[in-house]
Amino acid sequence: RFCHQLDFSTSGALCVALNKAAAGSAYKCFKDRLVTKAYLALCGAHVSQTRMTIRYAIGKNTTEGMTHMMCIDGTEGCENPKPCQSELIVLEHGSYSGDPVKTKGLLQPLTGRTHQLRVHCSAIGHPIVGDFTYSHRKDSGPYRMMLHAYYLRIPTGKELIEVCAPDPFVTTMDSNWVPHRVTHRLDETIQELK
Repeated sequence: RFCHQLDFSTSGALCVALNKAAAGSAYKCFKDRLVTKAYLALCGAHVSQTRMTIRYAIGKNTTEGMTHMMCIDGTEGCENPKPCQSELIVLEHGSYSGDPVKTKGLLQPLTGRTHQLRVHCSAIGHPIVGDFTYSHRKDSGPYRMMLHAYYLRIPTGKELIEVCAPDPFVTTMDSNWVPHRVTHRLDETIQELK
């Protein structure tokens, strides 16, 4: 039983319950917004702020040919936008496949809208590397979308479930990513979230 979901091309931590009772307990934590989730992403371009809060209401795109997408409030065809908020903490600046202007960030969705992190990154002008959909069909080069569910903390009544899925955006895992400057250390940033 899946207690939540990840976009098709997002890797990382996913909660799957082994029985109905466990699923109910975990699902209640998600519903009550008690779960802490943090994602790693490689974003296009150089994010100049070291931390930022992204607040754009997100709705369903009703424009012909784009109905599989979400959109931010104020764009044409955006139906029923709902408020949402994401936090972005810049971890590193570097290059991917020789393109020198990329940012590795830790993203925390504080609400749970469909494609929220992807839409928010695109809305601030820094779409996630490899996100063909929200880069307006421009970014088709990488072998995957560079979004990874890194950290998941679920405080169920019986136990605290806390997992990290290893960071795939390190040079030893993906030699295309070469960090040039560290802004925040990942382990220290996760300790702040805890």
